[in-house]
Amino acid sequence: MTTPQWAAGCDIDAILAAMTLPEKLAQLTSLWPEGSGPPGETVAPMQDELLTDPAGATSPLEHGVGQFTRPLGSRAGAVTERLEFARALQRDVVRHSRFGIPALVHEECLTGLQLYGAATYPSPLAWGASWDAELVREMGGQIGSTMRRLNIHLGLAPVLDVVRDPRWGRVEECISEDPYLIGVLGTAYVDGLQSAGAGATLKHFLGYSNSRGGRNLAPVHAGPREIAEVFALPFEMVVKNARPSAVMHSYAEIDGIPVAADPRLLTELLRTRWGFEGVVVADYFGVTFLHTLHDVAAGPGDAAVLALSAGIDVELPAGRAYLEPLAELVRKGAFPVELVDRSVRRVLRHKLELGVFAEAVEDARAVDLDPPASRAVARRLAEESVILLSNPQRILPLRPVGRVAVVGPNADSAEAMLGNYSFTNHIQTPPGTPIGIELPTVLAALREQLPDGTEVVHAPGCAVRADEETEAEAADTIAAAVAAAEDADVCVAVVGDRAGLFGRGTVGEGSDAATLQLPGRQRALLDALLGTGTPVVVVLVTGRPYPMGEFADRAAAVVQAFFPGEEGAPAIAGVLTGRVNPSGRLPVSIPRDGAGQPYSYRHPRLGGPGPVSNVDPSPLFAFGHGLSYTTFTRDELRVTADRWHTAGTLRVRCRVGNDGEREGADVVQLYVRDVVASVTRPMRQLLGWARVELAPGAARVVEFTVPADRLGFVGRELAWIVEPGEFEFSVAPSAEATGTGTTIELRGPVRVLTEERSLLTSVRVREDDA
Repeated sequence: MTTPQWAAGCDIDAILAAMTLPEKLAQLTSLWPEGSGPPGETVAPMQDELLTDPAGATSPLEHGVGQFTRPLGSRAGAVTERLEFARALQRDVVRHSRFGIPALVHEECLTGLQLYGAATYPSPLAWGASWDAELVREMGGQIGSTMRRLNIHLGLAPVLDVVRDPRWGRVEECISEDPYLIGVLGTAYVDGLQSAGAGATLKHFLGYSNSRGGRNLAPVHAGPREIAEVFALPFEMVVKNARPSAVMHSYAEIDGIPVAADPRLLTELLRTRWGFEGVVVADYFGVTFLHTLHDVAAGPGDAAVLALSAGIDVELPAGRAYLEPLAELVRKGAFPVELVDRSVRRVLRHKLELGVFAEAVEDARAVDLDPPASRAVARRLAEESVILLSNPQRILPLRPVGRVAVVGPNADSAEAMLGNYSFTNHIQTPPGTPIGIELPTVLAALREQLPDGTEVVHAPGCAVRADEETEAEAADTIAAAVAAAEDADVCVAVVGDRAGLFGRGTVGEGSDAATLQLPGRQRALLDALLGTGTPVVVVLVTGRPYPMGEFADRAAAVVQAFFPGEEGAPAIAGVLTGRVNPSGRLPVSIPRDGAGQPYSYRHPRLGGPGPVSNVDPSPLFAFGHGLSYTTFTRDELRVTADRWHTAGTLRVRCRVGNDGEREGADVVQLYVRDVVASVTRPMRQLLGWARVELAPGAARVVEFTVPADRLGFVGRELAWIVEPGEFEFSVAPSAEATGTGTTIELRGPVRVLTEERSLLTSVRVREDDA
């Protein structure tokens, strides 16, 4: 492919002046090409209705096109075959474009490049459980490198939605319930991906995860303070600190205004205040939804006017509204062509920045989609993300025994290791198609890692979903699992979710939960197993937190893994056998029961337990919780400052030591509470953390540098401020643990913060000087 002369000279204004209206609008749309579109199953909301319209999927290339929608990752096939298909598409679009403008290629990349045979990493909830930004950055770099080698320019990740209601199916795509943890890890992912030359897309901007009842696309109701402090903060951190290539609007309507039609969010906040310079893309069919779902547009043309005016530059996944319906309004003078030009200019600059005009020259046969380096990162991230929730009988790590019963619907399921945005669970392939990657099960991994001579027996116990078996079948399979447990020295029960789209799974996009409990008959299975008298280790492989109050006290141990990826089963087995010392910490709270939901640890006083209600929302296992096979101490907490002032900088120092007998990693968590403020404040709020690897008997000093800006909040006038007063600092093993603390006082006036306010707490780990 030859680089056009205009592209080499970067004279975007000249080419824009020479373009016809149809050529301009073509650059603002995408095409899901015939032969690459989803093969007979739904992978986007209302896809069947919207991709059958001739104005959508069958848009001609005579005027060019802005993007190709997932030409490699929508079907299974050899990488050489899929890449040649994409290259043929590019040749066609360049030939049809008067200016030789190629299409930008976008693909999903949330848990790795969503391509048949590509490395599949742990889910975002597992990133959060690792609390390891550097490892997430390394993962992003691996994904971005593979994308660039295949001439894939833009990835639709990461998801920065804040977990609010665990019933929401897309919780498994999220990182945490804490916006700061999301912002730091999201920044790391974008840094890694974009350092390799690919572009990242932040989604879903804004408020999507706060949908009523945990239902996908349900209305969102949140005040401006909560929007700014909770839902917007991760996006603000990543936009300002990582300069992402693109942002995707959310499907949400917030207090009656769809985000896709809200210039206050898409233009004023995102661009004017935060300085975002990239491209805003629509979530799939999100422009059309202004007409078909939100009822704020009379037709596709009106929807296009609302969306483009608000700031959505590119319509995905196909040009339903931005082509002829919008062209007709522009020709009539009912919509200014200047707003079209504004977005076309952004799109052309975007293509230049992402190297769309530079054809990949690497032979696709040399591209290993799942190389050892990628598997090594996937393995480390999986091992760091597995969480030991409880171990009251000290049964873990497992000691040599004669017989282990490995039961449960996820014990021998490879797909159970992967999230909804993995190729395996996102794209339905023809029967008999291999998974495409090496994907061991927990059963296989335990057989490999348990000591020689251990007899491992297996029984599925029940299906993941109740509709996958009759009551009679379930009774028989549960009875078989109980018999296996009764004859064993220890039972490992692997239960949880299966990711899938729009009701095909128990969790995933459009797979929301009516009630927050383990799906199917898994509760009955656990109850029966726990009644055998055999010690039972419960292993949860899930995409959301489930209430465990009725089981945790009866189990010998409870282990949590959030869709840990292609190396997840060996990581789980490693924790059970002791090969891996668990270091994962909860990125979300584990409920005691479903009564107190939705819940967040960042609640004001009235959001917690108290005499005003008989419902106690306190979690069974708190945000930040996780056990180890060694013990840690955290002491000598000191807070110093250059000025004890609302414009000062605080330095928080503590010592962490490993008092146990084996090496381990602690996650040192720093929290703060504003004791008295002009608006209600969280009882605890995460300020920063450090993962500290410690040998037995070793100690380190962790130093946090906390700008006073980090103690700020959105005040009564809806501006970010820092107020003087008392602040309680604590270093604790979780948001609910007491830890070690101290109180300081800031003096000075109320300080109004600007858009340049400090967003980060810096952390340094050094040798103990005691």
